[in-house]
Amino acid sequence: MSQKPLVRRAAVLGAGVMGAQIAAHLTNAGVDTVLFDLAAKEGDPNGVVLKALANLGKLSPAPLASKSLAEAITPANYDSGLDQLKDCDLIIEAIAERMDWKQDLYRKIAPFVAPHAVLASNTSGLGINTLAEVLPEELRHRFCGVHFFNPPRYMHLAELIPARTTDQAILDGLETFLTTTLGKGVVIAKDTPNFIGNRIGVFSILSVIHHTHAFGLGFDEVDALTGPLLGRPKSATYRTSDVVGLDTMAHVIKTMADTLPNDPWHPYFNAPAWLGALIQKGALGQKTGAGIFRKVGKDIVVLDLEKQDYRASDRGAAPEVVEILKTKNPAEKFAKLRASEHPQAKFLWACFRDLFHYSAFHLADIADTARDVDFAIRWGYGWQLGPFETWQAAGWTQVAQWIAEDIAAGKAMSSAPLPAWVTDGRAGVHGPSASFSPAKGADVPRSSNPVYCRQRFPDPLIGERFAPGETVYENDGVRLWHDGDGIAVCSFKTKMHTVNNHVLAGLQEAIGIAERDFRGMVIWQPKEPFSAGADLAGALGLLQAGDVAGFNAMVADFQATSQRIKYSLVPVVGAVRGLALGGGCEFQMHTARTVAHLESYIGLVEAGVGLLPAGGGLKEFAVRASQAAGPGGDVFAQLKPLFENVAMAKVSASALEAKELGLLRKDDVIAFHAHELLHIAKQQALALAESGYRPPLPARRVQVAGNVGIATFKMMLVNMLEGRFISEHDYEIATRIATVLCGGDVDRGAIVDEEWLIRLEREHFVALAQMPKTQARIKHMLETGKPLRN
Repeated sequence: MSQKPLVRRAAVLGAGVMGAQIAAHLTNAGVDTVLFDLAAKEGDPNGVVLKALANLGKLSPAPLASKSLAEAITPANYDSGLDQLKDCDLIIEAIAERMDWKQDLYRKIAPFVAPHAVLASNTSGLGINTLAEVLPEELRHRFCGVHFFNPPRYMHLAELIPARTTDQAILDGLETFLTTTLGKGVVIAKDTPNFIGNRIGVFSILSVIHHTHAFGLGFDEVDALTGPLLGRPKSATYRTSDVVGLDTMAHVIKTMADTLPNDPWHPYFNAPAWLGALIQKGALGQKTGAGIFRKVGKDIVVLDLEKQDYRASDRGAAPEVVEILKTKNPAEKFAKLRASEHPQAKFLWACFRDLFHYSAFHLADIADTARDVDFAIRWGYGWQLGPFETWQAAGWTQVAQWIAEDIAAGKAMSSAPLPAWVTDGRAGVHGPSASFSPAKGADVPRSSNPVYCRQRFPDPLIGERFAPGETVYENDGVRLWHDGDGIAVCSFKTKMHTVNNHVLAGLQEAIGIAERDFRGMVIWQPKEPFSAGADLAGALGLLQAGDVAGFNAMVADFQATSQRIKYSLVPVVGAVRGLALGGGCEFQMHTARTVAHLESYIGLVEAGVGLLPAGGGLKEFAVRASQAAGPGGDVFAQLKPLFENVAMAKVSASALEAKELGLLRKDDVIAFHAHELLHIAKQQALALAESGYRPPLPARRVQVAGNVGIATFKMMLVNMLEGRFISEHDYEIATRIATVLCGGDVDRGAIVDEEWLIRLEREHFVALAQMPKTQARIKHMLETGKPLRN
């Protein structure tokens, strides 16, 4: 396997929840995939796999980026389908976590594995070297572990675990494939139980369980403390356990107890009695409807160990502890936590202390560098900072001294000493360009695998800075910069990258500069979202001040900016990730090409705030419908699905779905790794420039559906109004959307131009904006973040 692996076809062995979802994500990425399981005892021999594929559509969040992809996965079974393995370049085994079962399967499939194919085990903690023992000699150098985190489409982390016999070239190639094709953040782990992510992550949960009991806190209280207040997911600790499944949790704890007998923290590797009791009752968490938490009607109740029963989940973080956690300076924050007498603060310090202690003690055994540990926890558990980053930010030397004092005083969970390197005079483990490796006794830079040259701004660790590029132009709304490669990059400076008059003026100026001095331009944001759309607060201000002329001018300027993007003499490429809503969606609709990250949620959502798209979105749909129908064709048939999407303010659940909704074009590109997005967008801009790019000719002959189209849409809407599916104001908005899409009150098949459609858009937008019900919707959205149905 070279650094550029050629994976035409892949197989996944095991159609359980994990295997089926890995197959789904391979298929999302355009990899032809066969999914295997045992032959069904009756009916279709592939019945087990077919049932798993049917189940993919019911899972939330959705493993497939488009429901239609389920049909692309080939079902197979081990009795009659093993011949299909001969065509596979990559085989991922994802059956149950049992060494004997996995080894038996390897013996069975070995004769069918192609001489070049890579075999990887998706295990969360079994020994990779032990698994490799049963493989024939010629297959061992092509075998390793790859551990996807659940759910595989959304969790960024993939741990890659080489066996002693794995070829470096195989490893590099698989890392390249996981990164670019599947969009993963890859961490190389050593072959130790639970690898890196779960070894540190599960220990963190075990220490929280231990200290919850020691400080007499409630489960809801702990979740209030260990979630967003610490820069961690909302599900915090105990709710996460419910989501993962309490039986799974107990299994992982048991694995640690069985496989790590010499770990100094071994006495804590046992499930508490209350966990065993819940499992015995069948209360396994979310999947059974009850666990540590339970929903009763609309209320959430939580297990109370003293009462041996559930109580209202109403205990939160104490105000004085919240104040400490809001302290901006991390060193100050940790000093206050350690000094506080409040049980919640004592609990938090104890959890951090034992996590730091454990991570430092085991770093040399489990990972090559501290970077791998921090990334594994950030990408696998959703923490904003990994354990070493948190420690370093809080003041390495001081925190190390406090940990050592607590160990000496018998307060820590283990009496094991801190490793000598912790106190060798260092200020931390991460430098500006390298991270500490205890095995090498030196700082090691990031991987030199060529795949990482595609990441202009990789995920930064604490202290890492990447050159921001040379600024060409800047105003209050945008910054235009470049790297000397002929492509200018325009980034917005507003909150949520909303579009205000500074962004409009800045974009128009930036395109002028790009036309004069560059070969192309990319609109890209350093962080999500791409753009949440127009600045609603500013628009509402103009309306409430009665400045209709000013409002009208703002809409005209928005439309002019979209047209400037479309008719730029150099290609403008949109690099979309996260939300691209309303005006943000319209901007990318006018680019020469869009490169969208798979997790892009794109939609024309103006109807939700009582408006219609007027940044050229409806005009663009009318033009595209006319082009798709061809001269004299049925324009209405092309418009119908587009109208429904806009009227319902539908947002795509992936970039693939955005193509199906007509919000992305057929030749727009989908990128799987968010940090490669800028690279791919620049390459697209360069390719367009190289091929002699010219903007499209102005759309002067647009065939429209006219008054007959409007009447047909109105009939559909009347039925919905009478059935009380929509309100009268919804009917008003949707009628106006239909009117613009159909080109206004003209004959069916009439020919209009782009300017006509733009004017229609603006007229209806301004009319809606002046209605009290629309203004109430905008105000409600700004205040609550939720749509108002009035």
